[in-house]
Amino acid sequence: MRDFSNRSDVVFFIDPPYTAGGKKAGRRLYKYCDIDREELFAACGKLRGDFLITGDFLITYDNADEVKDLAISHGFSMRLVSMKNTHHAKMQELVIGKDLSWMDQLQALINQKIEFKS
Repeated sequence: MRDFSNRSDVVFFIDPPYTAGGKKAGRRLYKYCDIDREELFAACGKLRGDFLITGDFLITYDNADEVKDLAISHGFSMRLVSMKNTHHAKMQELVIGKDLSWMDQLQALINQKIEFKS
C-alpha cells in the first residue's frame, strides 16, 4: 500500500482476516492473520486516488465494535451489507471507505428496479 499510496490511478480493496471481536476464523484459516488494525486504518487515511469520485479504498471487515470505533476515529464512512459465510450462514459485514454515498444511490436504484417489476 505504501508504494502506491500517492497514485491517483490506484484503487485499494482491503479484506483482512476477520479476527476482531475475538473471531477465530481468521486465525484458523490464514497463516498471516495478526493485523495491526490501527496501523491499517491510519494507512488508509493517507491514501490518495480517485475511486468513484471521492474515495480511494474499500475495506470489508467483520461487524465488530472495535472495527466501528476505528472507522469512526479515522472519519471513515461505514455501511452494513448482508453476506453468507463459508457455512452459508447469513451475516452482516462492514464496508468501510472515505465516502460511501454511492452505496446509498446504488441501493435506491435497486429499490426502483424492484418496484418497477412489481
